[in-house]
Amino acid sequence: GLCVDIIGGSEVAPHSRPFMALISGANGKSICGGALIKENWVLTAAHCNVKQGKVILGAHSQKAEEREKQIFQIVKHIPYPCYCPNTKENDIMLLQLQKRAKLNKAVQLIPLPTSDDDPKPGTICTIAGWGQTHNRVRKLSDTLREVNITVISRRTCNDNKHYKNKPVITDNMICAGAKNGGKDSCFGDSGGPLRCNNVMRGITSFGKPNKCGTADGPGVYTRLTKQYLQWIKKTIGG
Repeated sequence: GLCVDIIGGSEVAPHSRPFMALISGANGKSICGGALIKENWVLTAAHCNVKQGKVILGAHSQKAEEREKQIFQIVKHIPYPCYCPNTKENDIMLLQLQKRAKLNKAVQLIPLPTSDDDPKPGTICTIAGWGQTHNRVRKLSDTLREVNITVISRRTCNDNKHYKNKPVITDNMICAGAKNGGKDSCFGDSGGPLRCNNVMRGITSFGKPNKCGTADGPGVYTRLTKQYLQWIKKTIGG
């Protein structure tokens, strides 16, 4: 599936985003990001193919052996019941880890939002990931990178200069990027948290194929609506 990487960002201080999860696929290659929301639960995007994959917490570098790393098998992957690959609607999934993570300086939970406020257009938000750093080069970043992006109205995002309603950017999605391009998520960043004013508001979902960081293909994020938050709480319990 098309995942989304950090374009125009910068490397973060090691272990300064302790809620970030690195998800690797069956072949051991990283495929997506995620967010640790409970000691044994990670929130990510439904389009990430996690079969026989693993979750790595406490990572900064993908390749380096870091003593902070904690590696987990995934015992259950639970996509939102109505995830639709064609419309990209409901691109949200929970992963249950085989055991509980040990929380420390490098591994921390990210709190779920207490409300489902819709970030207004113009709001500055942040995304992080190990995804690709150039649109044309299919090479993922070894270290965790982050970039600030700006929320764009759904009306603009759906217009003829952007997504042209293919797919439709709905109220369950947040559209964000940079007016002139150059800042975006890209292949490999999917599933990571979108944070606005230090509150998790969304999950990196999709962009235009091969258009990372272009002005007409801003990133689209699954918005943490009341409906999704209720489903998360019900699924992970308490």
